[in-house]
Amino acid sequence: MQLIGLTGGIGSGKSTIAREIISRGYPVYDTDREAKRIIIHNPAVRSQVETIFGSDVFDGDQYLTERVAAQVFADETLLAKLDAVVHPAVAFDLHHWAKEQSKTCFVESAILFSSGLNKLCNKTVWIDAPEELRIARTIARDHSDINKVRARIRAQHDDSASADIILTNDGTKKVAQLVDDLFLHID
Repeated sequence: MQLIGLTGGIGSGKSTIAREIISRGYPVYDTDREAKRIIIHNPAVRSQVETIFGSDVFDGDQYLTERVAAQVFADETLLAKLDAVVHPAVAFDLHHWAKEQSKTCFVESAILFSSGLNKLCNKTVWIDAPEELRIARTIARDHSDINKVRARIRAQHDDSASADIILTNDGTKKVAQLVDDLFLHID
């Protein structure tokens, strides 16, 4: 069993590639989804998040990510505090999840390297796409303003040089072909 890390910038197609991998019967750990689950359902993590941001970032069993995002984008020290709570909890959860898998499994994370999750991976994959295509994809998906998307792109780190494999998702190949190419590199 091996754990393969999938990462790339916003709009690169990480989730699309992950869905294709899932459709082939391979498990994928989605760090965004699982981090929210951990924040909501792990009492120690939830308490620490409430200490940092206040209890109004929760509405019952809903984690109000927009409120948190507004605060962390305005104050990097809050982001560092949140990361110090959430990243270790996600790493712990991912480690145990991966140990339970019986075949190659994947982790999808926009911050694979900065969170340290790459250290749990046997190989890492950077999904790349031209910036203008990433912007168009993100606007279509999120109905976001172009300036906000550009700002998000500039805030992200380009960790492509640290990845073992680079997949270019520029629309010249179908997603299924990209995943076929990926499997040639990991088997």
